[in-house]
Amino acid sequence: MNTNNLNDIYLLGLDFGTLSVRAAIVRASDGEVLGDAVSEYETPIMDRVFTAGDGRELPPDFALQVPGDYLASLKEVVPAAIAASGVDPKAIRAVGLDGTSSTVILTDAAGKPMCEYPEFANEPQAYLKLWKHHGAQSQVERIIALAQQRGEEWLPRYGGTLSSEMLLPKSLEVLENAPQLYHATAEIVDLVDWMTWRLTGVCAYAAGDSGYKRMYQDGTYPSRDFLEALHPDFGGVFDDKMSHPIVPLGHKVGGVSEEWAQLFGVDAGIVVAAGNIDAHVHAASVDAVRPGQLTGILGTSSCWILPSAEFHEVPGCFGVVDGGVVEGSWGYESGQSAVGDIFAWFVNTCVPPEYHEQARQRGISVHALLAEKAAAQDIGEHGLVALDWWNGNRSILVDANLSGLIIGQTLTTTPEDQYRALMESTAFGARIIIDNYEAHGVPVDEIRVAGGLLKNRFLMQMYADVTRRPLRCATIEQAGAHGSAIFAAVAAGIHPDVPTACQVMARVTEESYVPREDASKRYDELFTHYRHLYHLFGRADQTMHELKKIRARVREARQGDTN
Repeated sequence: MNTNNLNDIYLLGLDFGTLSVRAAIVRASDGEVLGDAVSEYETPIMDRVFTAGDGRELPPDFALQVPGDYLASLKEVVPAAIAASGVDPKAIRAVGLDGTSSTVILTDAAGKPMCEYPEFANEPQAYLKLWKHHGAQSQVERIIALAQQRGEEWLPRYGGTLSSEMLLPKSLEVLENAPQLYHATAEIVDLVDWMTWRLTGVCAYAAGDSGYKRMYQDGTYPSRDFLEALHPDFGGVFDDKMSHPIVPLGHKVGGVSEEWAQLFGVDAGIVVAAGNIDAHVHAASVDAVRPGQLTGILGTSSCWILPSAEFHEVPGCFGVVDGGVVEGSWGYESGQSAVGDIFAWFVNTCVPPEYHEQARQRGISVHALLAEKAAAQDIGEHGLVALDWWNGNRSILVDANLSGLIIGQTLTTTPEDQYRALMESTAFGARIIIDNYEAHGVPVDEIRVAGGLLKNRFLMQMYADVTRRPLRCATIEQAGAHGSAIFAAVAAGIHPDVPTACQVMARVTEESYVPREDASKRYDELFTHYRHLYHLFGRADQTMHELKKIRARVREARQGDTN
């Protein structure tokens, strides 16, 4: 391939995250990012108070957003990225995008969000349900129980269980809590499909997202009679509200509409690729699309993506889809529901003022200060083990009702002790996922990492030591948008397929974090105790579940008294 002919061709990559959207202008010939920009959504996540509506206190485990904020940020971020790049917008030939998966939007037939109708403005169920909205836990438990009872063949594709984050339980949650809204809704769409719909006027579903989050396997959805057994009015949820074509990854959905072309300054009709799951496009950005290459996207949460040449049933994985990462291989997904969020929670709520002052005086973040103090310790010196379940467990237990734990604390325990134990818990959680893959015949040979946490060198070396695998890091800060641009290049025919495009456009460090045998042995000892607590509280002991029930009961009673 003569890449010189591609030096003047550019792609627009968009990455819709939990709090903001990132845009990158990427050169087709070598993957260089010429400019990028970030735009934060205007309305904070509604997880306690329904700020966009009537201000009521929300039930536990809700996480809602205003869908219109995504469009407003899109209008802002693309012109800013183009300006930063210095690229003629007419040289941009395709658009690729990704977003947080299992982020669900209810719309009318034209794509207008239902929360924008006056009659549903004060209905929480009408708003965008973020991936970490776990309000559908009771619904998913019923779905799992019925699927197990009936021996549904699709259930093993999701590790023998399901998450409350998926589209089906969230849709059933709407029907059972807001039936008028459910019946008025024309379309139930994932964020990535809604965004390509907005940009092109074509409503279609990305194959990867459909397989992992919409339960589309081997060309079909769960059957109507299964759905009706859940609720008599639920049988038509796929036929009536999710019935559009499936588009393979790296293929075209449509062309950019005149309206968006004018806003961006690009030519109308340029290719818009099928939307992708935010974590999955990172695998392309770091050229980890071959079997055995595990990609970790480490941010507020973590997602682990693994291509495999063969299909094996892996209990507790979040999903496996043929062509789910790249065509020609099986794509496995697992994850941890909170990683960076745990560290942020600890800094915001548990660190004494003198640490904040010390960090301020040195001109560093509290996170950097704690990591520095933690790195000065010997492995095991703190005497602690933590479970990384501050937002439940995604893999391998798939249980949103689990909660965090730190064991071994004394009156001499320090913040850096606790912080290091929390960091270790996330590495141990990753090792549980890796060990589970290998125990079921899916090999993991190396790790490549993207996301905000890769800047923490101490944490990256810890992950290499704990997992006993070499670890390489992305060199692109906006790896999600960069990966989406790679898929856009394939959809536009600029590169013939994703692996070829990755060889040309991917960016990853040459050097690796190499596991150190002495450190790995000492982490093994702590991991033994982590694994014991993991199975004790995750499978045998119901204390965490019971505490959540008590909390929910008390909050409901208090809300009833207030009303």
